[in-house]
Amino acid sequence: MNKGNKGQTILIIIVITIGVVLGGLILTWDKAAPPATTHSGHDKADSSHAPHDDHDEAHSSSHAHGHAEAEDTPTADKNMEREPSKGPKGGKLFTTDGFGVEITIFEKGVPPQLRLYLYENGKPLPPAAARVTVTLSRLGAPAQVFSFKPEAGYLLGDQVVEEPHSFDMAIAAEHKSRTFRWGYSQIEARVEMPDEVLKGIGVEIRTASPATIRPTLKLPGEIGFDEHTIVQVVPRVPGIVTSVHRHHGQHVKEGEVLAVIDSQILAEMRAQFLAAQKRLSLAQITFEREKQLWEEKISAKQDYLAAQQAMTEAAIASDLALVKLRTLGVPSGATRQRGDLARYEIRAPISGLITAKAIAQGQTLKEDAPIFTIADVSTVWAQITVYAKDLDKLKLGEKALVRATAIDVEGEGTISYISTLIGAQTRSATARVVLDNPDGQWRPGMFVTAELVTEEIEVPVAVSVEAIQTLHDWSVVFGRYGQYFEARPLKLGRSDGRLVEVVHGLSAGEQYAAGNSFAIKAELGKAGASHDH
Repeated sequence: MNKGNKGQTILIIIVITIGVVLGGLILTWDKAAPPATTHSGHDKADSSHAPHDDHDEAHSSSHAHGHAEAEDTPTADKNMEREPSKGPKGGKLFTTDGFGVEITIFEKGVPPQLRLYLYENGKPLPPAAARVTVTLSRLGAPAQVFSFKPEAGYLLGDQVVEEPHSFDMAIAAEHKSRTFRWGYSQIEARVEMPDEVLKGIGVEIRTASPATIRPTLKLPGEIGFDEHTIVQVVPRVPGIVTSVHRHHGQHVKEGEVLAVIDSQILAEMRAQFLAAQKRLSLAQITFEREKQLWEEKISAKQDYLAAQQAMTEAAIASDLALVKLRTLGVPSGATRQRGDLARYEIRAPISGLITAKAIAQGQTLKEDAPIFTIADVSTVWAQITVYAKDLDKLKLGEKALVRATAIDVEGEGTISYISTLIGAQTRSATARVVLDNPDGQWRPGMFVTAELVTEEIEVPVAVSVEAIQTLHDWSVVFGRYGQYFEARPLKLGRSDGRLVEVVHGLSAGEQYAAGNSFAIKAELGKAGASHDH
């Protein structure tokens, strides 16, 4: 090969080498660069959190994000709006291709309502210039679709925007043969709380359901003695007190000795009884002898009959003396010792509590002097004050739950009496509830409260009273939806102190926080979920 051919070959090799290097660089560059794509579908903005706007006519939540799209032809021209801006009326303004809709929630003097304002190229449009539909989606509730009618300068929604204002909003507007769609979300009074957290703070989950509400009437009262079991103790015979064994405030048993007196009259009565017994014994002996003599025809029948009559009279006298002693409570086996004939033991006629005592050692008593008052406290009366307006709610035989106000004592009794008269000073009547008191836990003089069930009402939805919390100016329960709890403002009805009727705000079958629900309210406060109006 000559020199000319060699030089040409070297040049060709150099050119090929340079081409290979350049091709490799081009391939490497194409791999590093991201591919460019065109979105022909729905463009969505990153979620963001917007502050709660407060305006004369509008408000929005503290947590919000939105997106927008416009439909023109089958190949839609779509634009992205990362965050709805604040409109002239203080609401959220959504704009695409110069057309805009401002969403406001107006609630001054009226229930919260949606008011929409229309704009084109920043200038207001009449409310009839577009047809708008808004759909609100909430946790645990069906979607709420709003239609609008033109008012003076705005479009007015046909429904109330229920509290809390926590929802996903979908907006569809038709203007000049184009359809515009925007999406918007805001969160209010919501907190996330997994199951393990609930167990740690002791929150109990229950389900709203139909229930029987038993409204109760609470009335004040006082425990008193059962007047049917109060006994006055009197000596029955006069005498001098030699000893006193029981005193005021003590419990005694039936037959127990209360006091002892010496009674001259009792001694005479016992002596008469002893003498009658001796005469009867002698008359019996005489009768037996005369009977034997008459049977042997030794004595006349007249003597036999006379002995029989004498024995009969002696028996009558003995029985009469014994009856007199028994009416005084003296044992039938009267002692024959002269020193004990005057001793008289005064015994308790019933078991109970000594509520009064009027006897002292050495005192001279009359036979009718009340010396002890004993009350059987195995049953007591709860004397209940009944106001005139409540009299028609009470019935004889009705059950009542009685609770002591100072100590933890309660019991159930029956209304046995309702007075027919109303006190001139108190303007109230009295009802009596009979309470069993075997353990003596009810003590006369204790103040009590009586609870009476006035009726039984079947309600479609009820929740536990302990679940009700106050949030802002609402009475709420915290509904559970997955791992989220969200406040549900309630309109409440009748209550019996245990359950409360839900008239509006919660449906049967929805779960809610019951026990220790205050912990969720506290957690909501930490999360900073506010409601500004």
